[in-house]
Amino acid sequence: MTAKHVAIIMDGNGRWAKKRLLPRSAGHRAGLKRMISLSGHAFDVGVERLTLYALSEENLLRPKEEVDGLFDLFREYFPAQHSELKEHGIRLCVIGNRALLPADICERIDEAEAATRDCTRGTLCLALAYSGRGEIERAANLAVRGGRELTREEFSGLLSVPPVDFLIRTGGEMRLSDFLLYESAYAELYFTKKLFPDFTNGDLDRALKEFSLRDRRFGRVRS
Repeated sequence: MTAKHVAIIMDGNGRWAKKRLLPRSAGHRAGLKRMISLSGHAFDVGVERLTLYALSEENLLRPKEEVDGLFDLFREYFPAQHSELKEHGIRLCVIGNRALLPADICERIDEAEAATRDCTRGTLCLALAYSGRGEIERAANLAVRGGRELTREEFSGLLSVPPVDFLIRTGGEMRLSDFLLYESAYAELYFTKKLFPDFTNGDLDRALKEFSLRDRRFGRVRS
């Protein structure tokens, strides 16, 4: 059994930096480098969709210096990576409330999404200024404007990403933190104490191996 849609809560960048007596910005940069390497490896081992929790709506309430540093990393990431993603056949998408992001970052996102739109090998989805409850609210409002009751399948189609097979959280915390709440209804969950910059490609392999051994019944009894 292979996890086709993997989601990762990339937690622990700040603590990684603190342990090394470095500024939190150094942890975020280390996390970005790890994210780039881990993403490429995930598609190499058969993952078809990778959704990464890079910035929550609540993260925007952190000190301005830290938030501005994160924005600067995104300004570097999108122009630098979209050509490489296209070369490897990976489509980039970004979910979240773009109204909360600076206009120039939104422009870079639009350019990267447009450049990789026709790629079919896999999809890398970044959650920026994202809230799972906000996503459900948005989909519910779309349903209301449609003027009719929806099935679960139809409602799911209004969300930004499909159901998650396997959700990984690094950093030792064991909660979803408002990430893909509806989409993770039957996701297998995997928690590790490793801080995200220390979560290696081999760690991902071991997590995917564990997923392959789990018995996914979706509430049913095996015959």
